[in-house]
Amino acid sequence: MTSFPVLNTRSKMNLLAEKLMGSAEDQVDKILKGEAIQNEVLMMQEAKRDCYKTWYLPAGRMEENETIVEGMRREVKEETGLECDPVTLLLVEESGPSWIRFTFLAEVTGGSIKTTAEADSESLQAQWWDRVSPLPLRAKDILPLIEAGVKYKESPWFPHTLPVELPCPVICQRVMVAYAESNNDLWLMLAAGEREHLPVTASGTPPSERSHTVEEAVYRLVKECMQLSQVKIKTLGILGLQHHGKNPGNTDGICFNTLLSIEHNSTSDAGDGLPPVLNNDKFRWWKVDNDSLKDKILQRLASLSVVPIHALF
Repeated sequence: MTSFPVLNTRSKMNLLAEKLMGSAEDQVDKILKGEAIQNEVLMMQEAKRDCYKTWYLPAGRMEENETIVEGMRREVKEETGLECDPVTLLLVEESGPSWIRFTFLAEVTGGSIKTTAEADSESLQAQWWDRVSPLPLRAKDILPLIEAGVKYKESPWFPHTLPVELPCPVICQRVMVAYAESNNDLWLMLAAGEREHLPVTASGTPPSERSHTVEEAVYRLVKECMQLSQVKIKTLGILGLQHHGKNPGNTDGICFNTLLSIEHNSTSDAGDGLPPVLNNDKFRWWKVDNDSLKDKILQRLASLSVVPIHALF
C-alpha cells in the first residue's frame, strides 16, 4: 500500500483562557464582587501579505519528524510566545487523506505573550480575545471551533482525548461498527480470521480514491459486507487516534478509532432483534456479553461521547 505522509496535514489549535476561569471558589468570589467570568481565546495577528494584520487562531502545518502534539506546541510558541499543554482534541476536519485539520483545546503553561516589538514572519503579535470586542478576522471558519471549545469547557461531552504515539503506515480507520437493540443487546462487527479484530479500512487506496474524504472509506467497508439499501449508517465520531511521525513516508500515517452505528432500514427487517445479515464471510457479528464493556459502548452511543469528525466536501 502507498504511504501517505502527514506533512500536508494542517494542525489548528485554540486555547481558552484558564487564568480567567480559575477554581469554583474563584468564580464565586468574582460573582460576589460583581465581576464578569469570561472565556477568552488566544489569537494571533497575521504577518502574511495576503491576510496582513487580520487575526486568527494559532495554526500551521506539521513538519517532518513531529508528532501532532509537538506540532501544536511549536506553532503556538512561534505565533504567540506562549507554551501550552493540550487538554483534549476538540474536533477533526478533513477533505481527504492529504488534508486533515486537528483543533485542540489547550491551556497555557508558560512563556510570555508576543508583542509588536517581537513581530516576525510568523505573526505580528498575540492577544486574548473576549469574543465580543471587534476584531478583524482572517476568516470566520474559526468561530464554530471557538464555540466548540467554550461548549466543551462548560460541559464536556466526551473524555479528554489525545493522540497516542504509535506508528501507522497509512491514513486509515479502525472501525467499531455497532448494532444496538432497544433491549440493550449489543453487537460489534469483527474481521474474522485466526486473530479476530475490529475492521480496518485505509483511505486513499486505490489511487482513484485519493481525492475522496476519509469518511468514505468507512462506507466502502460497509459495502463489502452489507446491502447498503437495507441499512442506515452513521459515522458518530472518533474514540481515539494514533500517530507517530518519526519516520516520514513509513510510520507517519494516522489511524482513527471511529465509532459507527448500524440500523435496519425498515422496522420489518429489525423484527427478529438481530443485526443486519453479513454477505461476506470475512466478517462476523460478535454479541457483547461483558456487561461492563457493553455499558461503556452503549453510553458512548447514546450520548455521542466522541470527538466529532467533519468532512468538508
